Amino acid sequence: MGRLETADKQSVQIVENEIQASIDQIFSRLERLEILSSKEPPNKRQNAKLRVDQLKYDVQHLQTALRNFQHRRHAREQQERQREELLSRTFTTNDSDTTIPMDESLQFNSSLQKVHHGMDDLILDGHNILDGLRTQRLTLKGTQKKILDIANMLGLSNTVMRLIEKRAFQDKYFMIGGMLLTCVVMFLVVQYLT
Repeated sequence: MGRLETADKQSVQIVENEIQASIDQIFSRLERLEILSSKEPPNKRQNAKLRVDQLKYDVQHLQTALRNFQHRRHAREQQERQREELLSRTFTTNDSDTTIPMDESLQFNSSLQKVHHGMDDLILDGHNILDGLRTQRLTLKGTQKKILDIANMLGLSNTVMRLIEKRAFQDKYFMIGGMLLTCVVMFLVVQYLT
């Protein structure tokens, strides 16, 4: 691994291959050692297995160190390639990579402004509708009060007024029932005549 750190660019790949071959060879020998450790006498078997596991752990650390080195080397090479590409690239004034898409940004901005104004208009319309409903409510309250005053002036009692309101409530149900009955009759006529 020390040789790998100090190797130049041309021989790095050769040293990496040698290290990988050595690690593979160690792994194959460790498998054989594991088989042999299982054939040890029972009192020595656990100690032998422990040593083999420790060797495997050490070799796995070497394998990880090699992969980390390869990863760093590839990242460094990629950065150097990108740096060279950037330094060798020539930029012109009309290069499409350096233009800013202003039309799309302006269109997006104008669309946002239109939506903003539209929302303001909707809020203003809603406010005006609520004001109109409040005004109508006050007008209807005043009208109801005047009707009650006129009824009192004519001598109609509260009982008669309640009967009139109850009758209006019942008339509403008769009207809805009549409308439904008419719709059913019309549906049946259309159904059987066609």
